Amino acid sequence: MIFSSLLGAVMFFTASTPFVHDPVMAYEDGTYYLYSTGIGIAQATSRDLKTWTVSRDGVLEGKQPAWTYDSVPGLKHHLWAPDVIHYNNRWYMAYSCSTFGSNTSAIGLLSNDKLSNDSGWKDEGCIIASKGGRDNWNAIDPNFVIDEKGNPWMTWGSFWDGIQLIPLDKTMHVKEGAKPRTIARRFAFNMRDVPESEGGPKKVVPGHYDKNAGQNAIEAPFIFRHDGYYYLFVSWDYCCMGMKSTYRVVVGRSKSVEGPYVDKWGVDMLNGGGVPVIGGDKTHYEAAGHCAVYHFGDKDLFFCHGYRIPGGESVLVQRDIHWVDGWPELKQ
Repeated sequence: MIFSSLLGAVMFFTASTPFVHDPVMAYEDGTYYLYSTGIGIAQATSRDLKTWTVSRDGVLEGKQPAWTYDSVPGLKHHLWAPDVIHYNNRWYMAYSCSTFGSNTSAIGLLSNDKLSNDSGWKDEGCIIASKGGRDNWNAIDPNFVIDEKGNPWMTWGSFWDGIQLIPLDKTMHVKEGAKPRTIARRFAFNMRDVPESEGGPKKVVPGHYDKNAGQNAIEAPFIFRHDGYYYLFVSWDYCCMGMKSTYRVVVGRSKSVEGPYVDKWGVDMLNGGGVPVIGGDKTHYEAAGHCAVYHFGDKDLFFCHGYRIPGGESVLVQRDIHWVDGWPELKQ
């Protein structure tokens, strides 16, 4: 890293491989914008996707809406897993408010006319919230997707009953009367208590989450449209443990944004289906996950965070996508 501004304190610095967690991207007027988990939502910019100018100030640092603290007891300024999209000539950003191991959580919404307008982010309130003891899903890790008719949807979820999907209205809030439904699980819901010797769930690595979250180790959905299909990328297993992390990404696809999403072997993602995309190579990264996928220029690009070897720091991973028989493969 090369420090590039000292004004009594470091205001920003440049990096070729920035430290990030849960990265998402956007592009506007020749600049790539990177947002990720951090104090007030971490942010960075690049002109070439190679060198990043990392801001010390978060998107919402010092401007976090009061409702976030009221909705999520114990919430501080550390906001998780944002997503950003351009829709109806305006930028919208969703972000996660939660505390570790709890599903009393909320997904907030911001809007802005220009990404370059740092002070232009407007609080648009809460999109959806979950409450422990009431909901069997967790309102974190949001991702927006626009269907082929121009209608917005949001998918989200972590542990509990897995990945959720709901239609949104033109203001990017939940469509009146809509209810979330599950579109992917780490393994079949009715097999969770079946031992592996009797055909139960396989490769579920014990982790460090609160017992209320269960062992349905799936989260961080991202839906990407390509060649007539919607591809649902999700992360399996466990993040946030440095060199002990076991994160990996799998994908399924559907002709409809509502699913069902199946893998190349025909297994529904509701029943644990998924085609491997990336994980720890045990050379550069111990584990890798929480991805985002975009079409920039003439390329489809894949981003995620990886736990670097040695040390286990969470850093940005970027790969070109090569499509083989309708399924994504990552170039090194």
